[in-house]
Amino acid sequence: MARERQLTPRTSPGTSSRLSRRSLLGGAAAGAVGLTAVTAGTAAAASSRTVDVAIVGGGIAGLTAARDLVAGGRTVAVLEARDRVGGRVVNLKLANGGFTEGGGEFIGPTQNRIKALADSLGVATFTTYNTGNNLLYKDGKRTPYDTSGLLGSVPPVDAAGLANAAIVQSELDSMAAQVPVDAPWTAAKAAEWDKQTFESWLNANAVIPSAKFLLDLACTSIFSAQPRELSLLYVLYYIAAAGDESHAGTLERLTDTAGGAQESRFVGGSQQVPIKLAATLGDRVVLSAPVRSVVKSGSAYVVTADGITVNATRVVVALPPPLAARITYDPLLPAARDQLTQRMPMGSIGKAIAVYDTPFWRADGLNGQAVSDSGVVRSTFDNSPPDGSYGALMGFIEADEMRAYDAASEADVKTAVLADYVNYFGDKAKSPSSFVLQRWDNEGFSRGGPVAFAPPGVLTGYGAALRAPAGGIHWAGTETSTFWTGFMDGAVRSGERVAKEVLAALG
Repeated sequence: MARERQLTPRTSPGTSSRLSRRSLLGGAAAGAVGLTAVTAGTAAAASSRTVDVAIVGGGIAGLTAARDLVAGGRTVAVLEARDRVGGRVVNLKLANGGFTEGGGEFIGPTQNRIKALADSLGVATFTTYNTGNNLLYKDGKRTPYDTSGLLGSVPPVDAAGLANAAIVQSELDSMAAQVPVDAPWTAAKAAEWDKQTFESWLNANAVIPSAKFLLDLACTSIFSAQPRELSLLYVLYYIAAAGDESHAGTLERLTDTAGGAQESRFVGGSQQVPIKLAATLGDRVVLSAPVRSVVKSGSAYVVTADGITVNATRVVVALPPPLAARITYDPLLPAARDQLTQRMPMGSIGKAIAVYDTPFWRADGLNGQAVSDSGVVRSTFDNSPPDGSYGALMGFIEADEMRAYDAASEADVKTAVLADYVNYFGDKAKSPSSFVLQRWDNEGFSRGGPVAFAPPGVLTGYGAALRAPAGGIHWAGTETSTFWTGFMDGAVRSGERVAKEVLAALG
């Protein structure tokens, strides 16, 4: 099973109207075991430290906060539950000696902060393979289509569906422009939008079945959740956040490949970014140290993790809200913060990567990007290395499809995935040289991905508690970002924001 094992750590608890194919059918997952920062420490029995700031979580958000706090002259300790850094960003080892990304991997235009961080660490990018035809697999029919024509990368569904989907996309962008990214619950129509699901809104607006298919698939690809689970206000906020201070967010930028969020990948894999960032922090990063409690003691805090206790003036919790809630806090967190964490679940997602001797689909004139209305994998990408020295097909398993296979054996998941790949790419896909699977729902320190989302009523009722400090406890993580929430860029932005917040509080 070495070539096909599920890679998971120990699972201790606690821690514009233009329509494009990827604008409706894209998505990025966010990122579970792999390389570690070789200079990071491991919690020793009954060890203790005293620092200015204890940081819970060694993902990109926590590490970025640590970098900026150290630059500001403060002492820190980063406590990471896993035996590696990166959080939902991880490189998975392959049997051929290579690797593939098991979590977050793509970046694109306006994702300025993750790009700046990678540049500072010497991690280069390369363009996601996007040459050749896309594939639509619908109603049991396989249809390759050229993306260089008048319709661009729009899948060849019926004309009425395309027209309806374009109108819906334009309306979503227009409504999103009315949502303040720093406080979506203050939008003029926040109450109206937050009391309905995205599904109910789509049912009233995506009235052509093929348009509904496109928008449903866009939803699961972006959020790894079904439209029925999401607040319309949250979806509009997420679209608004797909930009930066100078560029309004759009659905197209959120989900596109060329010119969008899936435009590029990192040389060496996305986990190179947190690995190299952790290396600059040295033994300030402590691995295999899941935090169990945060207790106020006088004017300071005692943060207790497995094998280590940290005494700190301030605490940064850089975890998704539902995982942050699994820590014991004394005194209790404000009720609004606790109620928020009770109501924000993680999406359900997995990534299945089949490895082949060559990227054979390229010779067939295909770019490895397929979308489907059936199967366990509904969207795929070419995850081969930059030199194409071997082939890797990556498929997202999301939302209902992932939940249906959470308890299945890896052999059963592999059988289902390869059946889909054969449907999309032919019989050559039947026999990969190796296969790796990452089921984030079953990963103990994530329990899903790519992001914790808001069902109806959450943002208007509890959204103000998302970033508000609780005494000396501050919150980071991609869910707290005002731009590119759910992405690596959002994680970096949240770390930078919380470091400024803490430095100001410490004076």
